[in-house]
Amino acid sequence: MNENADQQHPTETGRPAGAPAAATTGTATASAAYAAGQLARALHTSVSHAEPATRDRALDRVRKWRAVLAGMADGSLTVGSRAPVAGLPAWVTPEVVRGGFATGTPAAGGPLTPHEADAARRAGIPADRAALFAHALTEQGLEELWQLLDNGRYEVSLPEEAALLTVAWLVRADDFGMAASLVTELQPFADRLRFLPRPADRPAPDASAVHRRSVGEVSDALRARGPKTAIEVQREALGVWRPFDDELLGYWLQHGEAATPVSVSVPDAADRLGAERVPGPGRATARPGHDGGDARVQAGALLERYHALAAAHTLCRRHRDQKSNTGIMLRALEEAAAGRRLTPRLAGLLRHAVTSSVAKRGLPGSDRHSRLRAEQARQAALPAHHEIAAAVADRLAPLDQRTGTPDIDGMLAPVTETEAAGNGLPTGTVVPPRLRQVVRTALSAPPEDLVAQGLVPSAEVLAELVPQLVANATAERHADPALRTLAAATYRAFRNRRSLLLLNLEHQVRVDELPWVRAVAGHGSDADTQARARAAAEAALRRLGDLAVGAFPGTLLPNPLVREMSHLARQADLSAAFTEELAADIFMGTFSPKFLSAARTAADLLEDSLYTRYYGIDCAALRSMAVVHAADGIGRTRPATTAPAFDRLCGERAGTDTARAWSPAGNGTVIEQAQILTTHNLAVLVRHAGVAPEAGWEALAEAGFTAVCRLVTRVHGHPRPLGTIKDAAHAWRQMLFFLSLCPAARQAALVQRMAAEAAGQPWHTAARLAPAIAGLRLVAGGGTFDADGTALGGLARRFQGWTTTGHWMRAAVR
Repeated sequence: MNENADQQHPTETGRPAGAPAAATTGTATASAAYAAGQLARALHTSVSHAEPATRDRALDRVRKWRAVLAGMADGSLTVGSRAPVAGLPAWVTPEVVRGGFATGTPAAGGPLTPHEADAARRAGIPADRAALFAHALTEQGLEELWQLLDNGRYEVSLPEEAALLTVAWLVRADDFGMAASLVTELQPFADRLRFLPRPADRPAPDASAVHRRSVGEVSDALRARGPKTAIEVQREALGVWRPFDDELLGYWLQHGEAATPVSVSVPDAADRLGAERVPGPGRATARPGHDGGDARVQAGALLERYHALAAAHTLCRRHRDQKSNTGIMLRALEEAAAGRRLTPRLAGLLRHAVTSSVAKRGLPGSDRHSRLRAEQARQAALPAHHEIAAAVADRLAPLDQRTGTPDIDGMLAPVTETEAAGNGLPTGTVVPPRLRQVVRTALSAPPEDLVAQGLVPSAEVLAELVPQLVANATAERHADPALRTLAAATYRAFRNRRSLLLLNLEHQVRVDELPWVRAVAGHGSDADTQARARAAAEAALRRLGDLAVGAFPGTLLPNPLVREMSHLARQADLSAAFTEELAADIFMGTFSPKFLSAARTAADLLEDSLYTRYYGIDCAALRSMAVVHAADGIGRTRPATTAPAFDRLCGERAGTDTARAWSPAGNGTVIEQAQILTTHNLAVLVRHAGVAPEAGWEALAEAGFTAVCRLVTRVHGHPRPLGTIKDAAHAWRQMLFFLSLCPAARQAALVQRMAAEAAGQPWHTAARLAPAIAGLRLVAGGGTFDADGTALGGLARRFQGWTTTGHWMRAAVR
C-alpha cells in the first residue's frame, strides 16, 4: 500500500477481473476480500494462541475488522476515500487498521478519558463532551486554557486535543471572528470528539534532541518482561535437580550391594577414572556397606525428599523420564525403599546408570565434580533478566516519562548497595546487553548522534524520529512562544495519525487542513518571522536530506520520510516535487504531475551523465514534455491531476500498455521507470535543497555498491528472491546517481574498483553481478545497450528490478 502518499488514479475501463480492488465505472473501489481475510486471521489467533494477552489483542482486531466489513456493507464507510466515514469530515482522525482501512470510529471518540471526567467533576458539570465543550468557552474555561497555554503543561496525543487551546489563543489575541468561526466548525462534533488537551506535570520537552522511545515506553517494556520459561527450567535443573542427582548417586555408591542381590558398586570404574574417593555420609567409599535396614531407611527418606521436590519444583521434567539415569536410579530407589529385590534387568540398568554418571562428571566430592557443581550453582544463582529489568525501570521512574533522557549511562550502571538492599539483587549486578539495548532506545540526542551510535539502524527508523524535528521547524512561522509550543504539539500529534488506503489519486489529509491550524496560519507572522521560518524549514530539509542520504546509501527513501521532506519544502517555499513509492498492487496506471516535475529536475541535473546514459534517458524530451504540460495548464480553472504523456513514456520504457494490461509485475515495471526518471527524490534533494553529504559522493557510491553486493549475496539459496533483487536494483540505481555526481576523472577508477570488488565476492555473487558490471563498464566506456537492455550478446545487462518474466539474475547461477 502507498501508505503515506498521494495515491492512485482510476483508469477509464476500471480494474480487470482478479485485481485486488473491485472495478467500478470511472473510479476504483477497495475490495472487502482483504478485510475478510484479516478478520479470519484475527479470529483464528483469538481462539488458538497460547498467550492470553495475544488473544485479547486479536479479539480487539476482530471487533475492528467486523466494523470495517459492516461499514463497507451498509455504505457508512467508503474505503479508498480521504473522508471514509459518512458524516465525518476529512480532518477528523479516523481509527485505522492494517492496510489503511478505517473502522468508522473516530480516534478521538469513545468513552470519556479520566482527564475529561476529572475536568467535568472540577467544573461541576455533566460528564459528557458537549458540556465540557460548552464549559471551555466560558470565562472560567478560557482562564484554565490560557493557564495551560502559558505554562505548557499539557499533552496533545491526537490533533483534535489542540482545538480548544487554539480557540482560547484566538480569543486572547482578540481575533473573535476567527474564534467564532472555528467554534462553529467544531460544534457539530462537540458531543463525540475529544477537543480538550490532557494536563501534564511538566512542560513539553525541547524537541531539538530526538529519541526512539520515551522513558515511559521503555519503563513499560522493562516491567512487561517476565521470567523466560526455558531459563527458569535451566535454573531449576541446576539449582534443584543436579544436587538431588548427587544425593541419589551417593546413595547407590554407598548402599548398592546392600540393597540388591547383584553388586552395583563401581570402585573399579572409579579407579579406572582416577576419581578421588571422599569418605563420609552419602559419599563413595572403598567398599559399600552391608546394613540393609539402614539402606532401606535412607532410601525411604530420599524418596520422600524427591516427592517433596517434585511437588514444589514443576518446571523441569527430565527427572520423570524413566529411561534417563536419574529415572533408573529413582525406580531402583522405590524398590529399595519397599524392601524388594531388584530384577536382574533393573539391576543391570542401575549398574550402567551409576557407572556412566561417575564417568561423565566424576565421583561426588571429587575435584572435577566439585568444580562442575560450583559453576552450575553460580549460574543458577545469577539474577533473572526480568528482575534486573524491574530494577532499571525503578531507576527510570523519577524521570519525565513523556520524553527521552540524555543520561543513559547512569541508568545502566551496576546495582549499588542501596539498590541491592531494596530489590534483593546482588551488589554489582551488571545490566545484560539485551536490556542495555532496550534502555538505550530512550537516549535523547541529535539524530546524527543516534545514527553514529547505531541506534537508528534504517531510514524507516529515522523517519519515525523526524516529526520531532520538523514540528519545531514548522512552528517557527509563529512569533508568539505559546502558539509555537501549541503548533509543535499539534504537528507531533498529527504525525501519529495512521495513513488511509487511498485511490483515485487522492492524497492524505495534510496538517494545514485542520481547522484549528488554518485558523492561526496567518497570526503573528510578520515578514521577519516568515523569513526565519522559511530559512528554518530549508535548513531542516537540508539537514534531513544529508542525514538520510549519507547514513543510508543504497536505501530507498521511505514514504514517511518523503512526506516530512515534502512538508518542509512547502514551508520553505521551494518548488521541490517529492514523489512517493507507489504500490504495484493498487497502481492505477497513471502518475500525478509532480512525477513529471521531478523527472524534469533530474534531467536538468543529470543531462549527459553516466546515469542518463546507462538508463537511456532523453533529457531534452523530458524537458519538452514538462514545458508542454505546463503550457496546457495555462488558463485552466483547476490544475491537472494527471500527466498522460509521462504515463505513456513510463509504459513505453517498461514495454507495458498501461491503458490495457494490469498485473502487479507489469505495474512494477512501470513504477520502476518512474523512479528511474525521477531518481526517487535524490535529484530534487541535491538541486532544490542543496544536499551534499559530508562523506562525499565518491564514498557514497562505494557504500551503495557495497549494499548491492550484500543484497545480491542474499539471493543465493533464497526461495523467494525477487524482493531482494528489487532492493538490490534500488541500491544499484542510487550507486549510479552518486557515481554520476563524482568528477569525470574519478568515475573510471571507481568503476574499475567496483569490478574488482565484485570479483572478490562469493562465487555465486560474482556470477550474478558479472552481467551488471559488464554493462556498467560498457556505458562508462562510451558504449550503449541494445533496445532490450543487453549488449555483447547478453554478456552485459542493464540492472533493473522488476520484470514480467523470469529475472536474469535469478537464473544466472544454477
